[in-house]
Parts: sequence; C-alpha cells; structure tokens
Amino acid sequence: MAIALEMKQITKQFPGVKALNRVSFQVEQGEIHALVGENGAGKSTLMKVLSGLYPAGTYDGTIRIHGEERRFLTVKDAEQAGIAIIYQELALAKNMTVAENIYLGNEPKRFGMVHWDRIYQESECWLEQVGLTGVKPDVLTGTLGVGQQQLVEIAKALAKKANILILDEPTAALTEHEVDILLNILREFKKNGVTCIYISHKLNEVFGIADTITVLRDGETVATRPAGELDENKVISLMVGRELKERYAYVATEPGKTVLSVRNYTVWNPEQPGKKVIDNISFDVRRGEIVGIAGLMGAGRTELVMSLFGAYGARVEGTMEIEGKRVDIRDTGQAIRAGLSLVSEDRRKYGLILDMDIQNNISLPSLQTVSSFGIIDHNQAIRNAEHYRRSLKIKAGSVETVVGTLSGGNQQKVVLGKWLMTKPKLLILDEPTRGIDVGAKYEIYQIMNELASEGVGILMISSELPEVLGMSHRILVLCEGKCTAEFSHDQATQEKIMEAATGGK
Repeated sequence: MAIALEMKQITKQFPGVKALNRVSFQVEQGEIHALVGENGAGKSTLMKVLSGLYPAGTYDGTIRIHGEERRFLTVKDAEQAGIAIIYQELALAKNMTVAENIYLGNEPKRFGMVHWDRIYQESECWLEQVGLTGVKPDVLTGTLGVGQQQLVEIAKALAKKANILILDEPTAALTEHEVDILLNILREFKKNGVTCIYISHKLNEVFGIADTITVLRDGETVATRPAGELDENKVISLMVGRELKERYAYVATEPGKTVLSVRNYTVWNPEQPGKKVIDNISFDVRRGEIVGIAGLMGAGRTELVMSLFGAYGARVEGTMEIEGKRVDIRDTGQAIRAGLSLVSEDRRKYGLILDMDIQNNISLPSLQTVSSFGIIDHNQAIRNAEHYRRSLKIKAGSVETVVGTLSGGNQQKVVLGKWLMTKPKLLILDEPTRGIDVGAKYEIYQIMNELASEGVGILMISSELPEVLGMSHRILVLCEGKCTAEFSHDQATQEKIMEAATGGK
C-alpha cells in the first residue's frame, strides 16, 4: 500500500518546553490510523504542525505527502495539499446556513461574484456523502444537533478535496447512536481511499475503527503497531509508561449525615414553558458519598444539576435542603454561599477563562477570602493557588501559567482547584473526565475519593457507564426527566442501568 503521509523526526519547542522530540510516524493510503496518548503527550501539537497552524520554520523535521516533501506556511497551504483537520470544538458559524458553512472561505466564484447556485447544489452532494440526506443546505447550522454539526464539519473538509482527514476527539459530545453513524461513515471513506488520522481517549472506539495505532508519550513516539496486536491494557501501559492495574478507584465508605435533600423537584424548560425537563424527582446525598447520575442524552441530567446550582430554569417546584436547612437558590452566588460547587461539562466554555493564568482562575469564586475592603491580596491569592497546584499535581511551571496552554487534564484540575477553594459541602461534577486521558482520569478519581473521605458529598454525572459503576456508592437513573431507578454499588450493572435509562421496568 502506498504511503499517504510521513512525518519524520518532528521536533517542536515552546519557551522552556520541548513539546515534540523527534516524533516519527507514517500512514498508508486509505488507512484509519489512531493517534493516542495522555493529555500533553503531543498529539494536538503534532497535528497543528501537519495542518500548517505551526508553520514550517517553527519546527524541525520533514513532512512528506504521497512521497513529496512539503513545507506548509499556512493552514491554506495544508488544505491545498489535501489535509483537513476537525477539532473537538466545532468551527461552524451557527447563524449561517449549512451550505455557507461548507464553503466558508472556499467559495467558488463566477464573474468575480460568489456562485451561490453552485454552492447550494454541490452542498447537497457533500451532505449525501456524510449521510445527512435529511438536512437541507439552506437550514441554519445552529438548528442542527451536535452530531449533525460534526458531520457538516466533515462535509466541509470533503468540499476542500481533503484526502487526509484528521479528527481530534470527534465523539466527545456525541450520543452512542451518533458515534455509530460517524464511525460507519469513516469506514465508507476508507473504502474510497480517504486516509484518516483518528485522535481519541475512548479506547473502545479506537479498537473499533483503527487499522494501526501510534502511541505518544511525553512528546515522543513510543510505539506504532497494528491494532490487532494490541489491547486496551497494552495501550494504556504504553501511554502512561507503567501498568495501570486499576482503571477506577472505588472506595467503600460509611456515609455521614445528609448534606443535600431534594424533594418533589420539578424544573420547567425556560424555552418551552409547558415542558418539564425534570419531573417530580426526590433524592439525598450524604457526607462522604459519591452519587452517580446515569441516563441517556436528553434525560435531564445536566438540567437537574444546573437548576440546583441556580443556573437553569426560572420556574422550579419542590424543596431543597442543605444540611437540613431549607434553601431557595435562584442564582449561582446563592449556590456558592450555600456550600454548592459545580464543575460543568464544558470546562472551556463555563469553567475557565482561557487567557487568564491559573491563579486568577482558581481565585475567581473566592475573591472575598483573598481581599479586604475590596482590595485583593495578590500574595495570598498566589499562595492559595499554589497550594492547589501542588496538591492536585497540576503540571505547570507556576500559577502564572496561562490556562489555555495547559492540557485538558490539567485544565480540569484547575477547575477542580477553583471550586475546592470555596470549601464546598456538596461538589457537583458534570462529566468530570470528558476529553482527558486514562492516567489523568485515575488522578481525578483519587481526588474524588480524598474529598469524600474528608466528608464532602459528591454528585457526579457521567455518560460512561463503567465510570458510573466504578466510582459511585449509589446510582440514580434518569429517563425523560424522571428518576426511573436507584441502585446501590453492589446492585448496579450496565444492563440494569440501560434498562432503566430507556424506560424499561
């Protein structure tokens, strides 16, 4: 088989950090090649080199496309060579039509004017290729679901005549059904000779789709092998440089007094006033207890915890008590003062200010504890942030490191540090390990157990059933806004949870 891509001895340095150190790998034409590694291993940096985001001259090494050495100075240069990259954060203009997005920056012209008829006609063909036959080119992109938007991104890449497609965590926000659709489309692309580089922390997907797997660790290539010669445990061992015997960190505990009590709780959709997103739910969380919330996409999990935190829904019915005291939380400030903290599912959008440093991000919800008469004591803020940088093992040179430069796992630890500084009675975690690697996940699990041992109550949402089963003392299952089952750790199985999540008895 012909070699479509070869990257040889790629070295990329940032001030004080060697992000890539003589990385080499090659991909055959029509192959699905998985690139895996812990956060910070160098995967995204390598792909930014390949896609022209880091131009030739800012790195050492060579890139060959179909045997020809290429030097990309811009992203456009890489696109003209047939390379397209699709990031986890979709780059679509939500207020533009699907067709306008597909050809954005690549519009065909006639007599010096945009050839709109051609754009809309050809967009139908690209949408058909990615399986979006029911989507019209003239609909607004923002009206589509996340899974459909992901496929529009792929159609956009195909319209640029891409024959090397890079997908960076493409399924992070997709449902299982949408994941299946995407993987089947990639298999069809393979049949047509399109080469795919697939980056994902979800090893079950990697083994379901990849022909070959390359593992990066600390900016170096540690292995490239056919997927059939590996299994999940071998890949994890290569990624972290050691055998990770335990994937989860469940610790049996004796829960203490009730920290959160919710009774007959109903939340109405603010955009559809007649629709309930949460319907008459009652549950408790005790000190030192991890309560998992399971359910399919759209079951109401995030709406539940966002409403408890005062960040969703103007119309809420039912009662809520914190340590036996009735509370009526209507905004996030009241929630924080009542002892609640929420690590949201989208840390980059809701949890962090990416162009600020670690110290400022960690201090934000707790400014009153590091200020006097309205003046912030920066030395105290730095000391507090440094405490969490060390205790949470955040990999950064100092607390003055800009958060946007950190890996996903370390960003998640900054979010945790931010909320731990508020000294919460109840910590709500919404998808706490989304988009982070296996080693970082285990560190997050250990932090959760330490907090539980200190008497913090934890309410955790996760779409990964093994994570729910592996970490929860009790599990609540939601289906269409209702609580359809509750299981102890010993009672719960994937089959029982899925039955309850789909409305079964």
